Parts: sequence; C-alpha cells; structure tokens
Amino acid sequence: MSHRPDTPTVPRGQTRSQSLREQRVCSDLLEMIRHLQQSLKEHFTQLTTWQMQGLLSLEQRHSGAICKQEDLLDDLMCKMVNLLGSEAVSGLGLRPPLPVLDSQAANRGVRRVSSPQQADQPVPQQRDSEATLVSHDLSSRGIEISVSYHLDFQDYEAYQRDKYHKVKNTLGFINLGTSENKLCTYLLTERLCRSDMNRMENILLQYPDWRGQPFLRKEVACFLTDYCQAPSPLDPENVVILNGCYSIFSALAMVLCDPGEAFLVPTPFFGGFIFSSNLYARVELIPVHLESEVSENTHPFQLTVNKLEQALVEARLKQKKVKGLMLVNPRNCLGDVCSRDSLQEYLEFAKRNRLHVIVDESYMLSVFDGSATFHSVLSLTSLPDPNRTHVIWGTSKDFGISGLRLGALYTHSKGVASAVCSFGCLHGTSGITQYKLYRLLQDREWIDKVYLPTNRSRLQDAYKYITDELKALEVPFLKGGSGLSVWVSLKSYLEPCTFDGELALHRRFLDNKLVLSRGKSFRCEEPGWFRLTFAEKPSELQVAMHRFRQVLEEQKQEWIVKQLADAMRE
Repeated sequence: MSHRPDTPTVPRGQTRSQSLREQRVCSDLLEMIRHLQQSLKEHFTQLTTWQMQGLLSLEQRHSGAICKQEDLLDDLMCKMVNLLGSEAVSGLGLRPPLPVLDSQAANRGVRRVSSPQQADQPVPQQRDSEATLVSHDLSSRGIEISVSYHLDFQDYEAYQRDKYHKVKNTLGFINLGTSENKLCTYLLTERLCRSDMNRMENILLQYPDWRGQPFLRKEVACFLTDYCQAPSPLDPENVVILNGCYSIFSALAMVLCDPGEAFLVPTPFFGGFIFSSNLYARVELIPVHLESEVSENTHPFQLTVNKLEQALVEARLKQKKVKGLMLVNPRNCLGDVCSRDSLQEYLEFAKRNRLHVIVDESYMLSVFDGSATFHSVLSLTSLPDPNRTHVIWGTSKDFGISGLRLGALYTHSKGVASAVCSFGCLHGTSGITQYKLYRLLQDREWIDKVYLPTNRSRLQDAYKYITDELKALEVPFLKGGSGLSVWVSLKSYLEPCTFDGELALHRRFLDNKLVLSRGKSFRCEEPGWFRLTFAEKPSELQVAMHRFRQVLEEQKQEWIVKQLADAMRE
C-alpha cells in the first residue's frame, strides 16, 4: 500500500483529482487576470507618456480621464486577483473578500480598503493551506509575491508533499520538471562525509564575511581560473558568495537596475528568473523570441545579434529602459553551448548599447557530448566591456548538491561586487557549508579522476535512454550535449495546438503523477514544447517514462474515440 503524507482534505462529493483540477483552473484564471492587469497598466502608462509629450488632443486630456480610468480598472483587477487568489487555495470554498489595494494609491503611500468586514471585526480562522497564498495581514506587495510564488511553484509543492518512493509511495509524483542532478548522489555523500570535511572552529560558528569567507573566495577564484580556462589568474576580491545562483541574479538585478527597468533574455529561458528579478528589484525581463524553424545556415532556437538588435529597438519603442542582457551558457532547456565567436558578438552588441551582460554558466561542467566544447566568457582574452560583464556559477547543477546552496559571482567591477556583497547579510551561506565546499573544490584529483568522469558517463547514459524512448514514441526533440534536460516537442499531441492545449496536456501529466515543465513557463513563443529532466535515478526515470508513454497513449485513444463519434454524427 502506498503512503501519501499530508494528503489535503477534499470537499465532500469531490474526488482528489477533481479538486486539483478546479484549483488549477482558478490558478490559471488568476494568472490571466494578473497579465491583464499588467497590460492595462502599461497601456495607461503609454497614454500618460503621450499626454506629457503633447501627442494627445485637448479633448483626450480633458479632466484627467486617463487617471480616472486607470484607477477604476486597476481597482477592478485587484478585486478579481484577490478573490481568485483566495478561491484557488481554499478549494473553491466561499470566503470574505480581501482588502483591495489600489496600485496608484499604494504608490502614494495610501492604502484603500474595500471589504464588508469592519477593521475591528475578528478575522475567521483559516487552515494553513488557505492562508498560504493570500492573507488579510499582507500588504499589496505581499499578496503579489505570495500569488506569484504559488503560481510558479504549485507543481513543485505538490511533488514535495507526495514524492514517489519505490517502496513507501509508488503512486507519488516523479519530478522531471526541476533541473536537478541525482545521478551521483552517493559519490558526493561519500566525499562530504570524509574526515577532512569535519572541522569546527569559532570562525565557522560566527557571522561570516558577507562577501563570503576569504578561504572559499580564494578557492572559487582558483577553480574558475582552471575550469573556465581564464588567460590569467582570477582575483578573489572580485568573487562574491551567496546562497545560490537565484540569489546572485536577484542581487545583480537589484544593483544594476532601478524599478521598472529591464533586461533582454533569449527564449526559452528559466521562468524562475522572472520570479527572482521581480521579488526585490521589480525588473522586467523582455523575451528575445527564438524560433524552432531552421533556414539555411541556422539551427533551432539560434540567437543572433540581429534578433538582439530587433528586440532592443522594439523595447525602446515601447518606452522600456533596457539596462542589460542575460545569457545562459550552456543553455538550460536546449542543451547546447555557445561558440566563442558568438559570445564575442553578443558582448560587442552589449558594449555598443552600453548594456550589462549577466552570463549564467551553472552547467559548465555538465557537457557530456565529446563533440561539444564549452567556452566560458572568462576564457576570452579580451572582454569588450569588462566592468559590465558579470559571470554566475554554482555547485547545484554541476555537482548535484543543490541543498548546500552556493552561488558565486565573478565581476571585474569593484563597485558591483561591493554592492552585491551587501546581500550576504540576508542571503549568506553558513560558515560550516562554506568550509565543506572549500574542501570539495580544493580536491582536484577527486574531481578530475572520480567525479567528473563518472558524472559525464551517467549523463550520457541517461540522455541516451530518454532519447531512445522518445524516438520509439516518435516524439521530436532537440539534440543536445550538455545540461540535465532535453527539449521535446509534443505539438502533435495538442488539440488544438495552442497554449491552452499545452496546459491541458500538462495537467494530464500531473494527473498521472508526472511533473514536467511546459514551454509557456519558459516564455517559449511556440506552444507544445516541454522540458524533461533526465538526470534522475535510472529506476525512477524508467517509471517516469512509463507514465509519459501512458499519457500520450491515452491522448491518442481519446482522439480516436472523438473522431469515430464525429464520423457517426455525420
């Protein structure tokens, strides 16, 4: 018998799957309303800009109609967001509406509340699950953060509550949606348990240097010098350590941009960047859309300088202030690497336009195809604009130890390093963890002779297994040679071939306890793409692919039945 911990209560008359589906419907509606709200804000901001520039007639500007419309519509959107947010978590049960915040009033420091409850009236007790998403105690910003988090991570939370186990919970979720390497866990466990890791000193139990412990920053600089093949030794003073690459990116967005400014990001890109850039900094990520179709001398989802130029021009026409460009190399989702010439072209484009460049190289040691060569930005002999070039790397992907939380920034700008290190007091890594990671990175013989060869071999085996399965199912996929996942096209299984169809298929996978990441969450412009993580334990990967195959077969059977029914009606 399988064991399901923390099973949520299902209202009488509903099955568990029905309850989950209805909650997802509310979440989807909530997401659409939030997008509509943002679009309206952008529209009225544009009108206001034109008014200030004298581009509107006197009649159009009469008596501040634009501002009144904005207040009215924004108030309506806030009410709908709060109502749907509460319904999405409470399983469609009725609850009193939340206080509604007008964004314009909030910007002026005024809180406008509309609720049938009196301020001094006691708030009814809620279950923990109900209060998770929205709360009477939250500010408008708090509600937005909570709603955004639960929309982005609801599948992951379901997985955490009901994980698959080959003995204890065979009907639990298997997660191929999170990019996590579980192929060499035993190797890392054995290495981290050795005696040289067990050191306890006063300095490790006290508040650390917020920039990161000096011994770790020195080792990270040496490590990146060697594995990035830097032409000269990297400076430890240019290294900042925080608790993960998420934190590094969020801190960089905060110190490089003012609220409302933007970064260009080629698609498909990891949707978590949107959450982290908006959490503190309120920085917009503008997609540079890439296509799967190929023409002469191109490959699928190829990034070119022309596409960057076009995206920048379009953003500026919309009055967006673009401050930087975000690159990932090797590319998450796609599994390819950037050539040295392409990197140089992207950096020169950024310099011409006075843009910062953030390069995430989190997968640099996860290249398993012998024909692919990784080129780090730090390996370039001459950077076009060193002070505006910032590199992120961490141990989560390449070493499969995401639970230890280490992210490193390398930047030539002393000012940027100084500003980012201030986040160490909020997002620092414990001294004991820093010491263990220092010892791990220092052991080059173990890394080069034991870990990296084993990891590459297992990535190759897992990649071959999952791509062989996809070929047997005649599912198209993008050929890759790096990273932890494969980018697959399920367009032929969508009916209709829209993002609604993609969402419906995504839900079907969830109903079969399989978590995948759909293309829409990576801002892919074409519906039907999914990311499958293959760096999973072989036994669990086999179960996951069995469920994957089962969903596709069910989808086909439904179409056959539907076609027969349509034919009989005719």
